[in-house]
Amino acid sequence: MHNEETMKDEISEKCARLQENFKKCGSVAVAFSGGTDSAFLLKCAHDVLGENCVAVTALSCFVPEREVLEARRFCALHGITQLEVRMEPLSVEGIAENPPERCYLCKKAIFSRIQDEASARGILYVAEGTNADDEGDFRPGLAAIAELGIRSPLKECGFTKAEIRAASRTLGLSTWSKPSAACMASRIPYGEPLTERALGMAERAEQFLSERGFPQVRVRIHGETLARIEVPPADFEKLMRIRTDVVAALTAAGFTYVSLDLLGFRSGSMNEALK
Repeated sequence: MHNEETMKDEISEKCARLQENFKKCGSVAVAFSGGTDSAFLLKCAHDVLGENCVAVTALSCFVPEREVLEARRFCALHGITQLEVRMEPLSVEGIAENPPERCYLCKKAIFSRIQDEASARGILYVAEGTNADDEGDFRPGLAAIAELGIRSPLKECGFTKAEIRAASRTLGLSTWSKPSAACMASRIPYGEPLTERALGMAERAEQFLSERGFPQVRVRIHGETLARIEVPPADFEKLMRIRTDVVAALTAAGFTYVSLDLLGFRSGSMNEALK
C-alpha cells in the first residue's frame, strides 16, 4: 500500500511538472501515433492549452491502417484538432536500404515535416512521446529528435512507461492498456531492402492475428518468404490451437514459410542481430 501511495504521489508531482511545461510552451504540435505515450502526452497538452494544441499524425507505409484509425477516433472523442501529413519514407535517400541508422533518417524526415506544419500555423513547439524507459534500447531516432530541437516532455519530467499507463487509466483514457506498437519497418532485418510489398505482408498478418485475440504480436519477415511470429509465451498454446488457420492466412498474405519464435514477443528483437 505504501508503494502504491508513493507511486501516486510521484505521478501527481510529474503531472504537475508536465502541465507547467506546457504552460511555458504556449502552443504545441504533438506528434501523435495513437499509442499509449503520445495519447497521454496529447491529452495533457490539450487539457492545458486547448486550441493552442494540435495533433500531427504521419501517414506512411510504415504505419498500419488500424493505428491511423485509432488515432483519428481518439482525437474526435476528445475534441482535438488533428492534422495528417502524408510521408513517403521509402523515397528518402538511404531508408529503403534499411541500414541500422534507418530510424535516424526516418525521424529526421518526419519531424522536419511536422516542424514545417507547426511553423506554418504559428505553433512554437513540437513535442513527442519518448519516455524515461526509452533510453536503454538501440534508438538512433532519438538523435534526430535532439538535433531538430523537438521536445520530449514525458522524458523531461521523468515519466516511466508504467507511470504513463497508470496516469492514463486515472484520466479514463482507453489507451492506458494498449499493447506497445512499433514502426512496420522494424519487422524486416537490417540490410534487407524495405519494400511496400513486405510491409503490407506483415501488416496483413498482424491484423489477422490481432483479430484472432493476439493483441501483442509481431510478424517479422525474413527474405520476403519466412514469417517469424512473436507472441508472449503464455499465448503459444492458443496460437497452436488455430495453427492451420494461421498458416492459411499468412500464406494468403504472401508468405511461403510460417514459424513461431520460441523466445516469444520482445520489443526491438531485430536489434539483437546488431549486438
